[in-house]
Amino acid sequence: MTAPRPTGAAGPTGAAGRPAGRRQWPLPKLADPEAPLLVVEGLRTYFRLEDATVHAVDGVSFRLDHGEALGIAGESGCGKTTTALSLVRILPANAEVVGGSIKLMGIDLASRTEAQMRRYRWREISIVFGESPKVARKRAGDLLELVGIPRARGRAYPHELSGGMRQRAMIAMALACDPAIIIGDEPTTALDVMVQAQILALLERLRHELGLSLILITHDLSVIAETCDRVMVMYAGRVAEEGPVDVVFRRPRHPYTQKLLAAFPNIHADRRTLEVIEGAPPDLRNPPPGCRFAPRCSFAMDVCREVVPPETTFDGVRVACHLYPEGSDGVPVTGRAGAVVGAEAGA
Repeated sequence: MTAPRPTGAAGPTGAAGRPAGRRQWPLPKLADPEAPLLVVEGLRTYFRLEDATVHAVDGVSFRLDHGEALGIAGESGCGKTTTALSLVRILPANAEVVGGSIKLMGIDLASRTEAQMRRYRWREISIVFGESPKVARKRAGDLLELVGIPRARGRAYPHELSGGMRQRAMIAMALACDPAIIIGDEPTTALDVMVQAQILALLERLRHELGLSLILITHDLSVIAETCDRVMVMYAGRVAEEGPVDVVFRRPRHPYTQKLLAAFPNIHADRRTLEVIEGAPPDLRNPPPGCRFAPRCSFAMDVCREVVPPETTFDGVRVACHLYPEGSDGVPVTGRAGAVVGAEAGA
């Protein structure tokens, strides 16, 4: 299913759909100036094992506009990182994109050969600096200062830098080729709270100053709330719910999203025991035929166990759940006795 046009805030754009700001990279020669920055439709990425196939990403669709930040959330093994790495096919040897389309400015990357992808990654997605060593050192110093590291520390070894400084250096490396999109895979993991806040503030500043688009992969829902315009919740290789951060977090529709948010501490609510999602994710070597969350869902119906739920869109939110069939306008068709489906989070 085609991902809907996002309703969240996106960065300003200039001529030919390029983001306004300090950065202005040339469009790839095959790009469509009127096309969105990134549209992924029906992406399927599988891992081949000796005796089985793992359906790691199975029909994922989403869209990313210029200057926008998309957070991808979900428990370990849900396909967050594999989805992101599939965009440029930086995958393990036993993994393969087997279906779907990945259109960057209208160019379908999924149909490219590996040789074409190598050429595309370095010549069109980002700029290769054919500079002298002296100029390259100056460029590296400029990037370090941009992320808050003194130029003189450019000669330091990794063990001579703090965890926060090493993370800033990684961000500087990611910026070196002036990319249109930066993918952050758990960029604040293993950092203390104060350094996490500094890294998130840095990403936010760079996104607005440089006109970057950001895909942020994390288990920490507070990081997404702080940094992103939209959130996409994944479960067992599929999209459960996607929409503007404030809408999804305040009124989650999908039972899995509700459980995730209920398991997150809320300092404004009464003290209570955090909810636990009983059971375990399905074995993606042999996924269930219907909704993959059905075995753990309090609202599961017979149809949930047999039929893959279609994606429906309302109020700018996309949900894949049988509780919200086409035409439901966000009102669940049924629910567990005494329970409120889609109640406002934290209420």
